[in-house]
Amino acid sequence: MYSILLHSHSGIRWVVLILLVLAVVNNGMKWQSGKAFTDKDRKLNLFTMISSHIMLLLGIALLFISPKVKIGEGGMNEVARFFMTQHMTWMIVAIILISVGNIRSKKLIGDKIKFKAAFIPFLLALVAILYAIPWPGRGYGGGWY
Repeated sequence: MYSILLHSHSGIRWVVLILLVLAVVNNGMKWQSGKAFTDKDRKLNLFTMISSHIMLLLGIALLFISPKVKIGEGGMNEVARFFMTQHMTWMIVAIILISVGNIRSKKLIGDKIKFKAAFIPFLLALVAILYAIPWPGRGYGGGWY
């Protein structure tokens, strides 16, 4: 079960990153050019939010069954500390930003305002996610997949 969840979480990471980069570029370019906010733009933002929420659910499940985050009698080791504090905190912040950006882009009136309302939180979420991913070489056991 752990292996399936871990591989799912690692694989969907790329879906989230690709969708988030596409959404940031799309919202930024259309915000600057003054184009109309279409249904395709709304769907891209929505799919980005949905994929990030799926990642959150997989991550929460992994938190409870992962051997990496076991807390022993001596407290947390460095890997457990990374996943339980830094990784989890920044990923939740990123998902909140993505959700806020998606919701605001639906509710506001005016195309430029909608793109700006999605662009800024999505860009901040992308930075947070890139910072908190356990990339290879950081010493937390993360891999490219």
